Amino acid sequence: MTHAVSVDIVADFVCPWCWLGKRYWEQALDAQKGIKIDSVWRPYQLDPTLPPEGRPYRDYMKAKFDGEKADIWKQMRSHLEAAGPAVGIKFNFDQITHRPNTLKAHRVMRWAAGQGHGEAFAERTFQAFFEEGRDIGQTDILAALAGEAGLDAAIISELLATDRDAKDVWDEEVFYRKLGVSGVPTFIFNGQLAVSGAQEPRVLADAIRQATTLPPPEEDGDDT
Repeated sequence: MTHAVSVDIVADFVCPWCWLGKRYWEQALDAQKGIKIDSVWRPYQLDPTLPPEGRPYRDYMKAKFDGEKADIWKQMRSHLEAAGPAVGIKFNFDQITHRPNTLKAHRVMRWAAGQGHGEAFAERTFQAFFEEGRDIGQTDILAALAGEAGLDAAIISELLATDRDAKDVWDEEVFYRKLGVSGVPTFIFNGQLAVSGAQEPRVLADAIRQATTLPPPEEDGDDT
C-alpha cells in the first residue's frame, strides 16, 4: 500500500539552517520507500522589516547580535561551518556583503514551484547567497538564478519589475505565522505534525512515518 504525505517546508533563503535542513530533508527522502511525498516550499521572511534594498551585511549582523549575543552567533557559525561539508555545503559567511530583503526571492520561488523548478531554484539561491555572497534581493541576480534553474530569465525580470504576487506571498507568510511558525525551517506534515529546525535525517524520516497515520489535510481550494 502506498501512503501519501503532504509536507509544507516553511523557509527563508537567508537562513543557513534552512539550507542545511534542505540537505537533511533530501537524505530523509532517499530513505523512504512506499511513501508518496508531496512537498511545497512556503515563504517566511526572517526580517520582513528590511527595506527593499536591504542593508550592509556586517552592519546588520552587528545590530542583530550585539553585546552578549555575539557569542551566540559565533557558536552558530562554527556549528554551521562544521556541519556543512558533510552534506556538500560550504558556508562562506565572510563573502556575504549584503543582507537582502527576500520578498522578491519568495515571489520567484512561487513561480518556479508552479513550473516544477522549485527545488532547483531553492538550491541555486541558497548556493548563490551562502557560497558566492551574491545579493539575492537584486532583480537581475534573481532572474539569472531563475534562468539557471530552468525558468525564462527575461520573463522573471519583467515580472519582478511589477508587484505581481507580492501580496499573495505576504498573505501566505502571515498564514504560517498565525499557525505559530516563529522560526525556520519548519516542516509541517499533513497540516498537523510540525518539526522545527534543521533536524537530522532520522528525525525527519520518523516524522514522515508518523504522518502516514494522519489524515491528509483538507482541500481549501488554494493551489499555492
